[in-house]
Amino acid sequence: MADEIVDIWVYLSATPLLWLAATFIVFQGAIWLNARLGSNPVLHPVLLAMAGLMLILLATGTDYDTYFEGAQFIHFMLGPATVALAIPLYDHRREIRALMMPLLVSGVVGASTAAISAVGVAWLLGADRLTLLSLAPKSVTSPIAMGVTEKLGGLPSLTAALVLITGSLGCILAPPLIRLLGIRDDKVKGFAMGLAAHGFGTAQAFGISATAGAFAGLGLSMAGVITALILPLLAGGI
Repeated sequence: MADEIVDIWVYLSATPLLWLAATFIVFQGAIWLNARLGSNPVLHPVLLAMAGLMLILLATGTDYDTYFEGAQFIHFMLGPATVALAIPLYDHRREIRALMMPLLVSGVVGASTAAISAVGVAWLLGADRLTLLSLAPKSVTSPIAMGVTEKLGGLPSLTAALVLITGSLGCILAPPLIRLLGIRDDKVKGFAMGLAAHGFGTAQAFGISATAGAFAGLGLSMAGVITALILPLLAGGI
């Protein structure tokens, strides 16, 4: 049995499958731990998995590029997963069509505010241009954010980390804010969560209702498209 485990380790360590498997195992462990802790939003599974993987990379002296050789397969699936959100959007197309104008206005204002406020605060704190460019698309889903950052000349790896942090914070802060503001409409809840916390918020919105999930998917999509269109125009001023 021990020899088989060693053989498996030797095989995995020589291929990108090692870090693909590590990512799955650590994330499943994070889900289990979060459930054991009462599904505390502060200890979101993604945050726990991030911490666990960082500890493993530091302990093994593995650089990010080596890790990403395996993790890129998961990263690739983010694209199809985002496109698949078109299904609930189609199911709720009549409700979306009826609210199209306020949704468009909210989407433009929300996406612009997310980018401008983040860059503005970082600039006031003395961040350099490379950091500002990497920070600007932090409120959209990873495939779009990393693509936009690469075109702007930022660091996609830094953007990926900022996207995860943004989504995690959105999941933590959204429920109490929704209760504080007395928001009862699932369409408003979902759209706001998708717009502000991209895939994290969308996944959490589906836990509220199918309607909230559909509108979260719309918010996520609109934030991505608007950010991809606006940021290249604004990048010259950063």
